[in-house]
Amino acid sequence: MTDGPDEDERQLAAAAQAGGRAAFDQLVRREKRPLYRFVRRYVGNAEDAYDIVQDTFVSAWLALERYDSRQPFAFWLRAIALNKCRDHGRRQAVRRRFLTLLSLAPEALDEELLSEPELSGVDDERRLRRLDQAIACLPRRYKEPLLLVLMAGLTHQQAGAQLGITAKAVEMRIRRAKELLRTALAPSRDGAAQ
Repeated sequence: MTDGPDEDERQLAAAAQAGGRAAFDQLVRREKRPLYRFVRRYVGNAEDAYDIVQDTFVSAWLALERYDSRQPFAFWLRAIALNKCRDHGRRQAVRRRFLTLLSLAPEALDEELLSEPELSGVDDERRLRRLDQAIACLPRRYKEPLLLVLMAGLTHQQAGAQLGITAKAVEMRIRRAKELLRTALAPSRDGAAQ
């Protein structure tokens, strides 16, 4: 690859920055395959890679005014995609940690928040999907404190201030959310999860 964009790419980028959707679409067509391969190798999952690439192009379109036309468009796109991949990795790590926490005894949950479990494989992905569904089904009054404290890292007091409730209410709602999630994710008598 050259040190900078070629003249054709410069013209397309300038037209895209001026609001030309067709020019942007042409740049996307040029970069779609190599960007997808890059993201797929980074995240190791075709569906996630597809979503990240789509999100990258949307972000690029919305941030075109920040594109430096002295750099190749592919470099700029790859930087956006790399940030999206990193965000995806952080979300996956949080989900894995949270899944591990739910399988622990209630008294061990707070200690395990700081650990980084190593989970992989189809069973773990299936468990993560079930966890996402179980969290989505929680009543809002339990889901919001749980996510604010365990996933966003707020203290009980900070979450309470954001939700307009006391820190003690946050603590109680998180405890109830954990109980509901354990019940929802518990295996049934025949060995399958409910």
